[in-house]
Amino acid sequence: MTTIHINVCGRVQGVYFRAYTQKQAIKFGITGFVANKKDGSVEIVACADQDALNNLTTWCHKGPLMAKVSHVIVNAYTTSEKFTQFEIR
Repeated sequence: MTTIHINVCGRVQGVYFRAYTQKQAIKFGITGFVANKKDGSVEIVACADQDALNNLTTWCHKGPLMAKVSHVIVNAYTTSEKFTQFEIR
């Protein structure tokens, strides 16, 4: 299992980005969380095999219909937190 941190920027709050991210994560078998940040971006911490993470990252570049993603930043992430599901925070 690999854990990554994704920061999605653009018009990504108020367009159900978190709910759709959760739906995609569950579909791909990913655990972790998605949360709005004060700067208007959305952060995602995702834990899964590399193929599933690639699928989620690809989806993040587009997002839901109403989103306007300007850029996506993906970094490796280390945490001691053990995720058992994918939640909206």
